[in-house]
Amino acid sequence: MKKIRVILSSDAKEVYNHLKEEAPKSKTERTILNAITKKIEIIKSNPHYGDPIAKSLIPREYLDKYEITNLFRVELPNYWRMLYTLKDGDTKCEIIAFVLDLLDHSVYNKKFRYARK
Repeated sequence: MKKIRVILSSDAKEVYNHLKEEAPKSKTERTILNAITKKIEIIKSNPHYGDPIAKSLIPREYLDKYEITNLFRVELPNYWRMLYTLKDGDTKCEIIAFVLDLLDHSVYNKKFRYARK
């Protein structure tokens, strides 16, 4: 069985650190942070846990910046989303789940160009 490593992009790490900083003062941030931690553990045991995003819907930003060929979405509390891609690791025995973004619902909608109703 392949080992699965989860790595945060610099953008995701920035949001994660902000949530970590605010968590002691805010129940909302603490809830989101705890959910991220739990979801990462689930991804380590099942890398295809998230909902796959159709290739035609992957934002150009991710295609250009990370040269990805797949994208998965995980729903978090308070309408937050975690987006990750799977890549081969440094060895043939490893998969890397690369978390690209942690974002709230409004930013998610803008990135995926979902229209307001």
